[in-house]
Amino acid sequence: MKIKEWLQSLSFRTGVIVLMCCIPFYILSFAQMLLPISATIKGVLWAVLFGLAKTCQYGGLTILGVEGYRRLRNKFKNQ
Repeated sequence: MKIKEWLQSLSFRTGVIVLMCCIPFYILSFAQMLLPISATIKGVLWAVLFGLAKTCQYGGLTILGVEGYRRLRNKFKNQ
């Protein structure tokens, strides 16, 4: 529980930055399939990169919290 409390104490801006970090990891996790390497290495790279993407996603959402998520969603709706 201490990790969750610490993450929630971080700022809205930090939450948005961490949440946006998941985008390059998602792109890399699937783009690496185009590399001419063995299937085993591709599987390992996919697991690592996809895991990093999910970690950034859930970490960012934890930092933002429900109210921060609503604030971010409203910001994108208004633009």
